[in-house]
Amino acid sequence: MNAIELSVFVSRIESICEEMGATLRRSAFSPNIKDRLDYSCAVFDGEGALCAQAAHIPVHLGSMAYAMADIVKTQSWQQGDMLVLNNPYLGGTHLPDVTMIAPVFASIEAHNQVSCDTTKEEQPIAFVVNRAHHADIGADSPGSMPLSTSLLEEGLIISPTYIMHNDIVDDKVLQEITSNMSHPDSAKGDFLAQISANQTGVSRLNELIVQLDSAHFSSSLEQLNHYGERVARSALAKIPHGSYSFYDYLDDDGAGNRDIKISVTLHIDEEQIQVDFSGTDAAVAGNINCPLSVAAAAVFYVFRCLMPAQTPACAGTFRMIDIYAPQGCLLNAQYPAAVAAGNVETSTRIVDVVLGALAQTKSDSSDSNDIEHNFLSQIPSASYGTMNNIAMGSRENNNHWDYYETIGGGLGASQFYSGLNGVQAHMTNTLNTPIESLEHHYPLRIRRYCLRDHSGGQGKHNGGMGLIREVEFLRPTQITLLTERRSHAPWGLAGGEDAMMGENELDGEILPGKTFFTAQAGQKLTIKTPGGGGWGKLK
Repeated sequence: MNAIELSVFVSRIESICEEMGATLRRSAFSPNIKDRLDYSCAVFDGEGALCAQAAHIPVHLGSMAYAMADIVKTQSWQQGDMLVLNNPYLGGTHLPDVTMIAPVFASIEAHNQVSCDTTKEEQPIAFVVNRAHHADIGADSPGSMPLSTSLLEEGLIISPTYIMHNDIVDDKVLQEITSNMSHPDSAKGDFLAQISANQTGVSRLNELIVQLDSAHFSSSLEQLNHYGERVARSALAKIPHGSYSFYDYLDDDGAGNRDIKISVTLHIDEEQIQVDFSGTDAAVAGNINCPLSVAAAAVFYVFRCLMPAQTPACAGTFRMIDIYAPQGCLLNAQYPAAVAAGNVETSTRIVDVVLGALAQTKSDSSDSNDIEHNFLSQIPSASYGTMNNIAMGSRENNNHWDYYETIGGGLGASQFYSGLNGVQAHMTNTLNTPIESLEHHYPLRIRRYCLRDHSGGQGKHNGGMGLIREVEFLRPTQITLLTERRSHAPWGLAGGEDAMMGENELDGEILPGKTFFTAQAGQKLTIKTPGGGGWGKLK
């Protein structure tokens, strides 16, 4: 396969992921999927190695890439099967993220060593996968992002279960899952949308495999991985060899523990990048713990950002990256540690500490205008560093509703750019829910939505500004807030100033970063998100 053929092949399997995403979005019932786009789609090979992904949610895709091989090995796949799961300790992230996996079969030559005969066997040659966030996954608190101290408090745990056999939905399994939710019919619609997305992927992959033949398809995937590895090694070779360390803190876990340390050391040589989280605090009582797959997603994201835009999203791209976190620490938590916020908040802080370690490698040639020469000088200051999670709804008087959203903030500045204002960054790639959709579906009114002036850190290049989002409740509503950077500011680099920390207010009274409360009709919740750190000293 020449370079042009490989490029066409990559584009074709990436387009399959994009079409899966379009199917999911257009079929889904909930604003969380169809408006916020809180979903991801990818293709894996027959061994569970990543082949392609759409530009969806980094924390979804990186964790899938890390965990899929183990999932594939534990199942006996048949054509027409589809698996559903959300268990964070068996390949998931946190319970609201529900994953569906479907195999794609092809005839593979099998050689019998005894008889020396060659026969054709139907085997999985690839898998299509999608993951979508469900605002209701059966937790007691609306939005299914509770202030939990055990996974068992966070909602329905779905260990790998077949939701389809022979291309027929198992209505009993689907009923058992959706009966745990406040609106089973709407939930069923979202699950069927995920099934439809995978069916689209299976159909399109089958078409591609028939056109190429299975042997050519498999060899193309192998060449794709070799190409991804070459591109990655070429890009990451620009990082000076050595060891670089950094640490930062999470504010709290919502259960009384504060200033929780995440520490990383990067050991870099020509063969490998070792990412060592030794020195990170042990798992805590609150729900900011995460499984190692989530930590891996954050690490993969950072190093992918250092590669050229055309770098394929495949297993070969990440072969030289080795990740270690001590068992039982915050980033390698063990069942049944609570993880609801680990997927959203802790993953974001991991990005900060890995970027902080890479920032230690900057060259002294900072006055050069050659961006390629200053490859590592593009490392930005800390961005707003939290997804500013709001989960809300009601369980009163048969008036059940659930909503969940994340709110953007300011990006960190770099040597070459000021930070962007009011965007979603790093481990989330969702949109905000349009005000029209939000007010149409829920008893809420948005009173204010604007940039937070002067919230970015000052410097030669200023950090981006955060946002202010003010919500008025039209009925009594239960709210959970899971937010960070309320006591540890996003840091600046090269003499740039730190950004403003975030604030949460109810009718002007300051709220904790992580809290659960009931608001009455007419009360107003205001979320002021952090900005990004500045870069360089002011002249």
